[in-house]
Amino acid sequence: MSEAAPATAEAAPDSTTEAPPGPAPAPPPTAGRHALHLAIGVVLLALNLRPALVAVSPLADTIRDDSGMSAAATSLLTALPLLCFGLLAPVAPRLGRRLGMERSLFGTMLLICAGTALRLLDSVVALFAGTVVIGAGIAVANVLLPGLIKRDFPAKAGLMTGLYSMSLFGGAALAAGVTLPVQQASGMNWRTTLACWGALAVVALLVWLPQIRSRTRVGAAAARQAAHPVRGLWRSPLAWQVTAYMGLQSLNYYAAAAWLPTVFQDAGMAPGDAGWMLSFSSLLGIAGSFLAPVIVGRRLRSGTLAALGAVLCALGFAGLLAAPVGGAYLWMTLLGLGQGAAISLALLFIVQRAPDPRHVAQLSSMSQCFGYILAATGPTLLGAVHDASHSWTVPLVLLLVLLVPQVVAGLGAARDRHVAGIG
Repeated sequence: MSEAAPATAEAAPDSTTEAPPGPAPAPPPTAGRHALHLAIGVVLLALNLRPALVAVSPLADTIRDDSGMSAAATSLLTALPLLCFGLLAPVAPRLGRRLGMERSLFGTMLLICAGTALRLLDSVVALFAGTVVIGAGIAVANVLLPGLIKRDFPAKAGLMTGLYSMSLFGGAALAAGVTLPVQQASGMNWRTTLACWGALAVVALLVWLPQIRSRTRVGAAAARQAAHPVRGLWRSPLAWQVTAYMGLQSLNYYAAAAWLPTVFQDAGMAPGDAGWMLSFSSLLGIAGSFLAPVIVGRRLRSGTLAALGAVLCALGFAGLLAAPVGGAYLWMTLLGLGQGAAISLALLFIVQRAPDPRHVAQLSSMSQCFGYILAATGPTLLGAVHDASHSWTVPLVLLLVLLVPQVVAGLGAARDRHVAGIG
């Protein structure tokens, strides 16, 4: 079956699970000025889902020297958010059902603001507590935003997923690229510099505020059905394929991001240039993350694009093995485009493979719970392999090998079908 555009794709239920009862009437999709305002709100929410965490990495040495933390404790500070993403993902659908998506997403920005403020306190405990609070807010938003896109932009799912994932990459690239220069130019201490990213969350709060009061009321039948969770997705092979693709592409991205600057430095590149290479790759990831879901169903099948993204990453890793410094810009271009396409497709699969917003929320929770827990092991695994082999050859080969199951999972997740749960 040829893959239809995300706008109107009708997919068969996954035959391995029990089909759910007929869907209750859904609220009409947003349109006109309200749709534009909602889209801007989604972009601003997404922009806040990485900077408060990514900004820690450029300041890691300063934080460690000032606080007296060990290198292991500093590494834990960067790993905690990923663990929050995974462990707290199952909570998000329950919050969405109890409070509604709009109020829950408003609450995520409040948590980011609160966590940012908490990190201003002169205490290592407050630094870790603030990071956990921020991670909790982001974990819930990660899960709920795909469901909101499915519900309110059914005819623009590809475009909105592209804008959403592009904003994720854009926020990360912005934080990685400007945090240290801002701190050096302003003379602020590292706590105040980290707190500056809370201003972006305040802007998102103000823009999102009208959404918690303007949501169209749905009928009683729809409200009753929305209150019940979806069960049975763990028995769906298609849901596990979506989950595996999410986890493997996340592991690839976070493991590479954690160690690529070190790979370049060990190959003879100056530390400043090595850090720039990672930021450059993130900038290319913005383009890849936006283009991938937009062209799916128009020019390329999503399975073909999943394979193409993995090929781009494979060429990038192979180039790093052969000539890490000489072809650095080319390798990071390939990696940025491939990894950007992969995260967009992972989010798009969540939207496309679910028949309604309730299933989106549950599938998003499942895939991100397992996916981010798997991703959290990536940097540690790669570091351990490097320590055992005393080179970067084996770790890079390992990342190459892991692209094979990623392609297999992507081809399975790209099937034009729907997962089906009970509830």
